[in-house]
Amino acid sequence: MKQESRNSDATIHDADYAAIFEGCKAVAESRLFTAGRRSEALDGDWNYAVDQYDTCLRAGWYKEEYSDAQGRPLPVDFSFDDWPVMHLPCCWNMAEPELKLYEGGMVFTRRFRFKSKTAEAGKERVFLRIGAANYVCRVFLNKEYVGMHRGGSTPFCFEVTDLLAEDNRILITCDNTRRDTQVPMRNTDWFNYGGIYRSIELFRLPAVFIRDFGISLRRGSLEHGRGMLDVSVELSDKTDAAAQLLIPRLGISQEIPVHGGKAEISMEAPEGLQLWTPEDPQLYGVTLRCGEDSVTDDVGFRTIEVSGTDILLNGKPVFLRGVSCHEDSERRGKALTTEDRTGIITIAKELGCNFMRLAHYPHSEEMSRLADRMGILLWEEVPVYWAIAFEDPDTLEDASNQLREMICRDRNRASVIIWSVGNENADTDARYRFMCTLADTARNSDPTRPVSAACLVNFPREVIDDRLADALDIIGVNEYCGWYIPDFSILPRILKNSRLTKPVIISEFGAGAKSGKHGNVQERWTEEYQAEVYRRQTETLGGIPYIKGMTPWILFDFRCPRRTSVLQNYYNLKGLVSADRRHRKMAFSVLQAFYRKLAGSPDPEETLHEKTDGSDACPADGAHENGLASGAH
Repeated sequence: MKQESRNSDATIHDADYAAIFEGCKAVAESRLFTAGRRSEALDGDWNYAVDQYDTCLRAGWYKEEYSDAQGRPLPVDFSFDDWPVMHLPCCWNMAEPELKLYEGGMVFTRRFRFKSKTAEAGKERVFLRIGAANYVCRVFLNKEYVGMHRGGSTPFCFEVTDLLAEDNRILITCDNTRRDTQVPMRNTDWFNYGGIYRSIELFRLPAVFIRDFGISLRRGSLEHGRGMLDVSVELSDKTDAAAQLLIPRLGISQEIPVHGGKAEISMEAPEGLQLWTPEDPQLYGVTLRCGEDSVTDDVGFRTIEVSGTDILLNGKPVFLRGVSCHEDSERRGKALTTEDRTGIITIAKELGCNFMRLAHYPHSEEMSRLADRMGILLWEEVPVYWAIAFEDPDTLEDASNQLREMICRDRNRASVIIWSVGNENADTDARYRFMCTLADTARNSDPTRPVSAACLVNFPREVIDDRLADALDIIGVNEYCGWYIPDFSILPRILKNSRLTKPVIISEFGAGAKSGKHGNVQERWTEEYQAEVYRRQTETLGGIPYIKGMTPWILFDFRCPRRTSVLQNYYNLKGLVSADRRHRKMAFSVLQAFYRKLAGSPDPEETLHEKTDGSDACPADGAHENGLASGAH
């Protein structure tokens, strides 16, 4: 039993000050289906303070105790409404110069008014949803602790019905400290942005509401006719009800009996269903009603499966002409706009892509919705990156929850075809058990999509050899022959020695190049060197029968603290396009010509030559091209 001090403030010495805030943890099971729902945004100006020592949690600032039990005034170390202002969502590193490299705790607070729209008490439930906050986030409302969440890239929800008043103060602590037991851990190859960088919203719902809703075309069912639609419903309460599924364009009005709060049904896809493809991204308006609640979603119907070494889209082999991309902007960090995200896909499609790898963590859900509309396939990934604490059960719980949150969020998106459970982990027993568990979790959460991971090559043996491959449907392979492995001749031997019976996606290859730096093909960091690596890679990989896709590293240069040379200046320079989006490097045209050839499209003459003048450069962040933003990653 802890002994209380008689002569000092206990909050100063309490090493376990955060323990009382470990309860009420938001997890995948507390998710909220938000498609088609109206929300009330809490985005905007918030007061903030740097809180390196977690004094807000230690001293209970959220209680707003300005006087003692006898009413005598107390000195306090906060002044919420006089703090400086930050506009959320935002990465704090981009907000003020002095916060550029800050890692640690931050406190955000604001007041807002709320008026119940339901006269009868108990008929309205209200939920707070935060799109993403890096990394440990704790929420307080009107002097009460609401709950906490771990994971910097997935959304989370809390019910706040009983805590709301007409005039409210919300306080959120956010801590992006890197820790060995987190996912990702302390060492990564991208910038550790801090902040609440996706929207903060309130949702008003009826007493019993639709918590989750899934609809998809069953894999393999196209072989036996028009295919089968599988529908699942989960309500907020374990009650019996009747739901109704409506898809007007397909003439569907189907009653779904719900027992104990859950339902699963299957039905034959109606005649006239047009399958979703990148070339023709057909979407259908889908509505689910149950009691006083209804949700709507725009859904594309397609199947994705593996047969031998083939990846089949709607039953037909597809080669995934892809590129990797980070969620990162020179001006906004991870807090991208709709124009930014539209621009990313626009440039990828210009490159000739039908596929993108959203590395190395879940990107915004808006990205997959745009991909649905614009027609591009996606690989989505959780940040089980490098040396995770594979033997720690809490780390596994964290990784599993992030995976389930991502899957629950995006499982209705036709564009998302692959769940990836990690990237570049050393092949150890603990890692094998950890990753196999995640692969099983992905399949149990969503049996409609294949599971992959970016594995490493066994260079001493010159073979693709990773035990995890046995647990995957598609094998991802990272290899940097011509860059980190200077001897390029090893790559053909690796590919010849690897007699694989599953499809392979070369999930990373590439080389660094300083935008505008020129020289000969032997001079590292020149555009010519990078372009030559791309030429040799595409010539070599294009003839391997088990390789069914590639996502070279990477579309844009991006911020990274590990890259400290004067030339790199804290940026990873492997991008095909400069970080400011103004310059396509020579390798862009090399990959574009290769992808156009694979797609059977003629190569415009200009794509075969270096683009050096400003007339065809990519616009900078926020600029527009043909009515669309060129974007940020």
